[in-house]
Amino acid sequence: MGNIESVLTWFQHLAPIGVLGAIFLVAYIENIFPPSPCDVLLVLAGTLIGLGTIGFLPAVAAASLGSTLGFMTAYAAGRYFDRRILTGRFARFLPVNTIHQVERLFQRYGYGVIVANRFLAGTRAVVAFFAGMSQMNLTLTTLLSAVSALVWNSLLLYFGMTFGSNWREVVHYIQVYSTIATIVLLLLIAVFVWRYLRRRRALSSAVSPVSPSSPVVPDVSTKERV
Repeated sequence: MGNIESVLTWFQHLAPIGVLGAIFLVAYIENIFPPSPCDVLLVLAGTLIGLGTIGFLPAVAAASLGSTLGFMTAYAAGRYFDRRILTGRFARFLPVNTIHQVERLFQRYGYGVIVANRFLAGTRAVVAFFAGMSQMNLTLTTLLSAVSALVWNSLLLYFGMTFGSNWREVVHYIQVYSTIATIVLLLLIAVFVWRYLRRRRALSSAVSPVSPSSPVVPDVSTKERV
């Protein structure tokens, strides 16, 4: 907790505009260079709301704008990767078929994942990247990522504002939640991959090639007696 308390002290010495700028920057960077302690820092920023250093709405706006712009930056990187890398000279070194399968799955379930992405610690940059690779609708993706960021960031800032000096408890529960959410997510991915592979194996068995029957050769070893 020593490093976290140092950050809180640094926050307290900043001007209000500086705190809002730091909130924006932390929320933006999280989507580009994960993992990042963005959730913890937003809780700390929430304590400054309780002290009257910054307002709740400006803090929510700064955090949500940073999160959304960071998400869309990773989205743009995913689109660039899909267009330039998978169709370029490096394509032969990549599992292109597997990547396209992931893209198809993402196109099917991706919008729901985008809505939930802020609540899934450690996956936000990956979700944004694959959303770009899958070339999901730009407007809808931006809107859904903004809504997800708005809800999650509001909760974190509210908890920090409400608990105040007891922010350590909030940080502890967030860390526990992040660990549980990551384990559950990995288990779900493992189950999904297992079911996918089993289905493919079943289809391969059902459509196994049938060897062509050998032509019937007439028996001419004996001659018909007259």
